[in-house]
This record gives sequence, structure tokens and C-alpha cells, in this order.
Amino acid sequence: MKKIPERTCIACRTTKPKNELIRVVRDPEGNISLDFTGKKNGRGAYLCKDKNCLAKCIRSKGLDRALGSKVDEELYQRLLKEYDENCGN
Repeated sequence: MKKIPERTCIACRTTKPKNELIRVVRDPEGNISLDFTGKKNGRGAYLCKDKNCLAKCIRSKGLDRALGSKVDEELYQRLLKEYDENCGN
């Protein structure tokens, strides 16, 4: 039986199977995006598929700490839009 890897949401600190979370990745060039495949190259952080977790992460600047780089407000707004389009909640 194959073991399913678990990851922790950076906002609510809940541990869930990797496939139930969304990966936010900073690639080697410094671009930050949502990674729905979980396979993009770069430093990753995980969030629940719950918009409340993304909102909490924005308030606490959790992505800044997790990805090791400054995330500007424009990028957070783009992530919110992508979240709405792909998660629908």
C-alpha cells in the first residue's frame, strides 16, 4: 500500500494529505504562483482549499515567511482570483 504524503497548511496549521491542499510555489526566478499539479520546481508552501485560509495567510503575511521573499499586495490579489477560479469557495 502506497503511503500518501501529508503537508501542513501554513494558515490554519492543519495537517492533511498533500492532494487536499494547494501548493504556492516560488520558482528559481522569484515568480510566485499557485501550483495545482504539485510538481513545479521551486520552494513551496501549502494552503487548504478554503478561502478563509488564504485570507488568514494574507493578514499574517504567512507566504512571506514560508517562501522567504516579500509578497506584494498585487500578487495576493492575483492569488485570490486564481483561488476563486480553481477552488470555487
